[in-house]
Amino acid sequence: MLIGTGGAIGSGIFRTPSQVAAAVPSPAWILAAWALGGAVTLAGALTFAELGAAMPRAGGQYVWLSEAYGGLVGFLHGWAYFLVVVTGAIAALAIVFAEYVGYFVPLGPTGTKLVALAALAVLAGINVVGVRLAAAVGDALTLAKLAALAAIVGLAVWKGGARADVVEGAGAGGVGAAGMGAAMIGVLWSYGGWQHASFAASEAKRPQRDVPLGMVIGASIVTLVYLFTNVAYLRLLPLGAIIASPHIASDAVEAAVGRAGGAAVAAAIAVSALGTAGIFTLTTPRVYWAMAERGLFFRGMGDLHPRWRTPARAILLQTAWAAVLVLAWGTFESLVSYVLFVDWLFFGLTGAAVFVLRRRRGPPEHYRVPGYPLVPLAFIGMSLWFLGSTLWGQPKQALAGAALLALGVPVYLFWKRR
Repeated sequence: MLIGTGGAIGSGIFRTPSQVAAAVPSPAWILAAWALGGAVTLAGALTFAELGAAMPRAGGQYVWLSEAYGGLVGFLHGWAYFLVVVTGAIAALAIVFAEYVGYFVPLGPTGTKLVALAALAVLAGINVVGVRLAAAVGDALTLAKLAALAAIVGLAVWKGGARADVVEGAGAGGVGAAGMGAAMIGVLWSYGGWQHASFAASEAKRPQRDVPLGMVIGASIVTLVYLFTNVAYLRLLPLGAIIASPHIASDAVEAAVGRAGGAAVAAAIAVSALGTAGIFTLTTPRVYWAMAERGLFFRGMGDLHPRWRTPARAILLQTAWAAVLVLAWGTFESLVSYVLFVDWLFFGLTGAAVFVLRRRRGPPEHYRVPGYPLVPLAFIGMSLWFLGSTLWGQPKQALAGAALLALGVPVYLFWKRR
């Protein structure tokens, strides 16, 4: 459960609310966007849970996509995770961690990158040493994040005032599909990560129960936390200040209790980003491991460390590429923009895999999606809408991710021939 919760609660809720508010500058529409993101996340968790219970093997989505559509689609998912999705997310989270270290010790652009690289190295070392240590660190950091968010909500109840302001010229009637689409980029980035509970399914004690439970409960907790947190922001800050704030959590707490409170929250944000990057570092190398076992990735990625029994080479390769992305892109915004299009392409395909596999195998024995077929259809429809919206609003980033994805086709054919 904590992997599913901690994978989602990361830097997003501390960074993207200003982006969401700028896109839909009305308190009612802001909360509607976050509620919609929670509904989509829950629909996805319910849908993915059926696949995770039916196929509790290391690799999660990679295994499900391979079973449903064949080796090429499964390979492209792992390829995209390595080149774009997870390594880009880890790099972005490392940069957020470094930026908030800079809140206390001025770093500058070069120092920020160096601290980010050092954070990546530490996380890789923890995850190579073993799953139990990495999971324990991730659980502790997840609880710290939840405590920080609880403090923000508590301050809003204690110190905040009800606000109903709307940015001039953008009332509730002025929010259209384009505005909601732009808002959902920030919302869905913040919710992303709930599916990571499935990646280490083979290591769960009771995967048919633990994997669905972890994703569904995790998605539900995250939705409630995000809604309460955004209500707190709206009570502590005017809407114009929310839109203008790059560090909304620190600014909200500082407005309530002063700079010392803002500094405490800045530390919590750094911890949050580091913890989420650690969860991604822990879970995703199982995808490369599963690919290597099928001969579709570097052979060494399928080897376990002789002492710690972890996919050490996969962890180190992933960390090395994330370090390259830190050096190449350098900013949180640049990395996020090109991650989401590819990620949601595979989300939609994974949701459709429920229909493909049910037709081929029949309904699964242990767990079935409640509300089938409406719940998975709603998730697939939302994925398609988000892809179209992102392609329209951020064509450069979407096409860059698509180009890297297409590059995987000749690579797959080469590895398959070998």
